[in-house]
Amino acid sequence: MTEHKTNRILLGITGGIAAYKSAELVRELQRQGADVQVVMSEAACQFITPVTMQALSGKPVFTGMWDSRVANGMPHIELSRDRDAIVIAPATADFLAKLVQGVADDLLSTLCLARECPLLVAPAMNRQMWDNPATQRNLAQLRADGIVVLGPDTGDQACGEVGMGRMLEPEDLARQIDAWFRPKLLAGLRVLITAGPTFEPIDPVRGITNRSSGKMGYAVARAALESGAQVTLISGPVELEAPAGARLLRIRTGQEMFDAVMSNVAGSDIFIGVAAVADYHVRNRSAQKIKKDGGVPSLELAPNPDIIEAVAGQPNPPFCVGFAAETEKLAENAEAKRRRKKLPVLAANLAQSAIGADDNALLLFDDAGTHPLPRADKLEQARALVRHLAKLYRPRKSSIVV
Repeated sequence: MTEHKTNRILLGITGGIAAYKSAELVRELQRQGADVQVVMSEAACQFITPVTMQALSGKPVFTGMWDSRVANGMPHIELSRDRDAIVIAPATADFLAKLVQGVADDLLSTLCLARECPLLVAPAMNRQMWDNPATQRNLAQLRADGIVVLGPDTGDQACGEVGMGRMLEPEDLARQIDAWFRPKLLAGLRVLITAGPTFEPIDPVRGITNRSSGKMGYAVARAALESGAQVTLISGPVELEAPAGARLLRIRTGQEMFDAVMSNVAGSDIFIGVAAVADYHVRNRSAQKIKKDGGVPSLELAPNPDIIEAVAGQPNPPFCVGFAAETEKLAENAEAKRRRKKLPVLAANLAQSAIGADDNALLLFDDAGTHPLPRADKLEQARALVRHLAKLYRPRKSSIVV
C-alpha cells in the first residue's frame, strides 16, 4: 500500500514512433494505481489508434478541439482541470518547440498552455534532432519554465542509428513519474548507502561472503531518491540495476567498502548501512588456485573493519541508520547492537525469511521503542523506513568554531 493518493494523469501522446510505448505506459501507470486520461495529437493517430488507447485506459480518448462529449465545448480547458499532472510521452522535438513558444494549434498543445497542473515531458526523437542546438535551447527553456524533463535514454533507434533520444522504457518512465509525485521528505540531503554482500578472496576462484541479494539496499536507495535526496550507493557484487539518478560505486571486499564509505561520508547528511559485510577476510589468501590434492588449507582469518561503528563514532557523524539480520532473539540482539553502536535507528529482520526474497518484515528500533513494519515488498518497506528516519532526522551540528 502506498502512502500517497491516486494520481490523476492526463497522458498526451504526440506523433513519434515511440507512441507504441505509450500503450504499455498506460498499463504501468495503472498498476501503480493511477487514473489515466489519454489525449492524442492528430499525428499520434498515425502511429497508434485511439481505439487501442481507449481499450487500455478504459476512458474515451480525445483528439480534437471540437469534441461534443465535453458539455461546455471547451475540452482544452476541462480535460486538465481534474488532473494532478500532464505527462507528454512521447514528446517530439516539434511538440517541445511548441511548448517553448506557447503555440496552441491543436487540442494537446492548447491543453498544455491552459493547464493549472504540472507538466512532465518524455522526449523521443532521432539522435541528430536531440543534439541539434535548437532542441537543446528548447530543453533549457522548458526546464527554466518549471517543466519536468524525463529522459531520454540512449540506444537503438527506429531509424537504425544508435544514440541519445530514445524514449525511456515504459516501466522506467512510470517509475520516474511515480517518484515525482512522492513527498520530498529528504529534499536536498546527501544520503550515503551501502548494499549487497562483500567477497573476501581465499584464492582467485574461492572466497568468503555473506548471503545478500542487495535488493533491500537498492530499494532504500530508490526510496531515498524518490524523497528528493542525492544518493551515493556503494554496492558489493550483485545482479541488480542501479536506481536511476544514484551515483553508483562498485566494490568487492569489505576493506574496499570501508575505504569507499570513509572517502564519501564527510559530505553526507545521512548514512544507511544496509550491506551484509563479511565479518572476516583471509590474511593468507593464495595468489594461485589452491589444489585439492594439497590437503585441507589452513585459513588465517582477520576481522574486517566495522563500517557502521566507524561512521557513527566520528566526532561529527551523519545521521546513522543500521541494519541487522538475526536468526534468533531478534528484538534482544538488534536493540543491543543499536545501543552498542550508538545508532539513532536500526532496522532488523530474521535472515532466514528475508535473504533473496522480494518482500520482508522489519522491526525498527529507536530511542522511542520498537516500530514493526508488517511484511510487504522491499520497496514499500524502504519507503516506510525513509518516512520514519525523516521524522527523526536532525542536521548534524557544525564542528567549525567561529
